[in-house]
Amino acid sequence: MIRSRRSLMAAALAAVALTAGSLPAAAQTYPSRPITLIVPWGAGGGTDATARIIGSLLEKDLGQPVTVVNRTGGSGVVGHAAIASAAPDGYTIGMATVEISMMHWQGLTELNGASYTPIGLVNADPAGIQVRADSPYKTVADLLAAIKANPGKFKASGTGQGGIWHLAIAGLLRDQKIDPAALPWVPSNGAAPGLQDMVAGGIEVAPVSLPEARSLIDAGKVRSLAVMADKPAALYPNVPTLKAATGSDWQMAAWRGIVAPKGIPADVRDKLSAAVRKVASSKEYTDFMASRGFGVIYAGPEDFGKFMAKSDTDLGATMKAVGLAK
Repeated sequence: MIRSRRSLMAAALAAVALTAGSLPAAAQTYPSRPITLIVPWGAGGGTDATARIIGSLLEKDLGQPVTVVNRTGGSGVVGHAAIASAAPDGYTIGMATVEISMMHWQGLTELNGASYTPIGLVNADPAGIQVRADSPYKTVADLLAAIKANPGKFKASGTGQGGIWHLAIAGLLRDQKIDPAALPWVPSNGAAPGLQDMVAGGIEVAPVSLPEARSLIDAGKVRSLAVMADKPAALYPNVPTLKAATGSDWQMAAWRGIVAPKGIPADVRDKLSAAVRKVASSKEYTDFMASRGFGVIYAGPEDFGKFMAKSDTDLGATMKAVGLAK
């Protein structure tokens, strides 16, 4: 009798073990090991800083280390490709940036926003329209009128040819029925050199984000005429939106969001998205972003997916209009 009971118990335990072993990884406790967070841009930049604060806060919520790995190269292609090609198990995620809506239009990759599982949009910094503090143009309407009346006289800079800020101003000009070629673009290695060139008199317009122009605005060397967003920036609430200044509905922003490879289990995606949502609403995150002047925004998986699709459509149309799409 004792042997019979022992045999039954052993058989039951074996069946339980067999069943547990046959369950998919997603059905087991997630996460059970460290997570890698891939950043397609270099250490020390805004995307890297945002990823690192998110990673540190995810660690607290998920109970596993989150290691940030910078995978640079190919104008963002290398890192974005590494995220997309990782195993779809939730142990490799990444920080996608606005460039994923641009690179395939340039013929650099076939990847786009639909190549990923969206987890959460966590940041957006709208383009602004900056001029020198001593510029005679006090409103964006006056500036646009002068550009239209004097094609080629004014120049703009703040990123490389075909970069997000180039497309921001080109899209606005197109929206206002002004030929984008009327404002020639001077390529630069980012907002900082573009702004410095403007202060030195080399160009007249820098359509970069307000956080990037912050130090020069505060120093009284640069004036912001408008922001390409649906509401004024918390950083400078007195800077009008384009809608308020011109009636234009054109908006453009650099954005960042957490994504995973396509095909991750739904329950893993849900756990990740809940954790990212918690991070995005935390005081630690909002205080950190505010200290840098970065915009805090959150959209869950479904809305983030729609956001990326719209970003892709808007940027593609602008790139085609200015001859930057292949």
